[in-house]
Amino acid sequence: MGSESCENTLLKKPRFLCLHGFRTSAEIMKKQMGKWPELVLDKLDLVYLDAPFPAEGKSDVEGIFEPPYYEWFQFNKEFTEYTNFDECLPYIEDFMIKHGPFDGLLGFSQGAILSAGLPGLQAEGLALKKVPKIKFLLIIGGAKFKSPSVADKAYASPIECPSLHFLGETDFLKPYGIELIACCSDPVTVHHPKGHTVPRLDDKSLPVVLGFIERIQKMLI
Repeated sequence: MGSESCENTLLKKPRFLCLHGFRTSAEIMKKQMGKWPELVLDKLDLVYLDAPFPAEGKSDVEGIFEPPYYEWFQFNKEFTEYTNFDECLPYIEDFMIKHGPFDGLLGFSQGAILSAGLPGLQAEGLALKKVPKIKFLLIIGGAKFKSPSVADKAYASPIECPSLHFLGETDFLKPYGIELIACCSDPVTVHHPKGHTVPRLDDKSLPVVLGFIERIQKMLI
């Protein structure tokens, strides 16, 4: 009992950089993550970052959350061509240099697509070259990059770091989230009944999330 208690006190809080959804903000994501119980949030060190570009159109959260709204990069209707993507990457890296080090990335929606693609781009030497290797991923409502010029590099090899993925039963991105999980070598999946949202944790998902956090905490000792 004594040794277990000692071990728990030595466990470090994994530090995650949190990347919000399309046309939302760091403040909005912080409120979305507030749905999770303190039991979970107290075990994580979460740092929230606004995307670099003001929203260029209407936000889906208008009337639910206050502006301003931001986006990480822009894309065409087919999601196959990106604008400002090359500007987005050094913006994130600069923040990580100034406010890191970070152990992992936590992303929702566009922020989840970005978070899940960054380890591969980092491994290829195309992003986050000046910061430590990303060790863990928390992916909520994620998917793969669709731009061939980015995807070919991001998924050139399996995503090696342990990853926790949340799949919503009615999320329009669910099929693409499943494709993303297939690219990961060490994924854990949480299914929830909602759509494209940060879900509350229920009696079934809470132990899975706590188990994942405990595992990655032990990897930081």
